[in-house]
Amino acid sequence: MLNEPVSSALLREATQWRRHFHANPELGFEEFETAKFVSDRLREFGVDEIEENIAGTGIVATIRGKRPSNRRIGIRADMDALPIREIGNVEYRSRTEGKMHACGHDGHTAILLATAKYLASTRDFEGDAVLFFQPAEESGLVGARRMIEAGVLERHPVDQMFALHNTPGLPVGTVAIGRGAVMAAYDFFTIVIHGKGAHASRPHMSVDPVVISSALVSALQTVVSRSVDPREMAVVSICTINSGTVNNVIPQEATIGGSIRCYSKAVQDIIERRISEIAIGIGMAFGAEIEVQYERSSPPVINHDSAVDFALKATKGKLNVIENWPPAPGGEDFAFFLEAVPGAYIRIGNGDSEMLHHPAFDFCDEAIATGVALFVNLVEEKSAID
Repeated sequence: MLNEPVSSALLREATQWRRHFHANPELGFEEFETAKFVSDRLREFGVDEIEENIAGTGIVATIRGKRPSNRRIGIRADMDALPIREIGNVEYRSRTEGKMHACGHDGHTAILLATAKYLASTRDFEGDAVLFFQPAEESGLVGARRMIEAGVLERHPVDQMFALHNTPGLPVGTVAIGRGAVMAAYDFFTIVIHGKGAHASRPHMSVDPVVISSALVSALQTVVSRSVDPREMAVVSICTINSGTVNNVIPQEATIGGSIRCYSKAVQDIIERRISEIAIGIGMAFGAEIEVQYERSSPPVINHDSAVDFALKATKGKLNVIENWPPAPGGEDFAFFLEAVPGAYIRIGNGDSEMLHHPAFDFCDEAIATGVALFVNLVEEKSAID
C-alpha cells in the first residue's frame, strides 16, 4: 500500500501533471508534447529503460525491483484526447479549440506517471514493472494494435498486463473488477447503394436509392432480433443516411453508415455476414448494386480469470473493491493486448461527473490516489502469477 506521507506529496504533483495534460490535449498519433513530457519525467525518476516513438508516440518504461526475478508485470495508460470542443469553465480547460480530454486519458497518464515515480523510488517488488504509455486509443485508431504490430511485446514481454479506466457514477475510491467480457467489440460498416437517378415526377425511370435505403434500414433491425442468440448481447445502430441534394430529383446513390457492438467474435461473424447478405439481397430485389464495407475495429475486451484472481489478491483488504462488475457496451483497444497476454481491464470511480465524451467532462483529481494505489499493489503483490 502507498506510504501516506509519500503519496500526499506525489498526488499533489500528479494533479499538476493531470491538469497540464488536460490543458494541452493532443489527438491520436499526435501526442508529441504529451510523450515528451512523459519521457522527461521518466528520466528524472531514474527508470531503468525507456523506449520511445513506438507506433509514433508510444513509450515503454521498465523499472527493476529490489528482488531479482523473471516476473514482469505490464501496466498500460492511454494518452490521447478527443476532437470535442470543451464547454467546461475550469481554469485548466483545453487551450486547443476543438480538442479536449473528454474521456479521462489525462488522468490515466498522470496515474501511470505517478506510479512510475513511486516504484522508481521504492523498488519494493520482485522482477520488473513494465509501463506502457499508449497513443491513439480513441476514434477507432487502435493504437494498441499498432504498438503490438511494432513488436512492443517481443521487446518488452510481460507475464500479465493491466489497465484501468475511470467510470462516472462509480464512487471515488472504488475499484470495480469484472470477469470474462467486460467491454464490447466495436465494428463499423458503410453501405453504398448504387441506383439510378431520375426526375422526381418520373420515379418509374429510376432505381430509387432513398426507397432502397429505407427498406434496408428496416431490414437491418432483424440482424439482432432474428440472427443472434437472445442470450448474447448485440447492438446494430444505423447512424448516418446520406443521399440527394435537392427535393425534386431522385438521386443516383445513397450511403448508410453504422456501428456494431457485441461481446464475442462468434457474434461479430454472424453480424458481419448477415449485414452483407441482407444488403445484397435487397439490392437485387430492387435492381440496385450494393457495396458493403465492413471494418472490424477492436475485438471484445475479455479479462482472464487468472489475472482477475491475481488483481483481487493484490487489492482486497487494501482498496474498496467491487467484484463481478457487469460489462459495458463501449469498446476499448486494450482488447488487443489481452488477446496477446493474460491480463485484466479494471474500473476506478470518477464520482458524480459528466459522462465520458461529454464536452464538460472532467477527470476527478481525487481518483488519482485510487489509480496509483491499484497499480502499485498489482506490482508489489507477492503471490505467484498463475
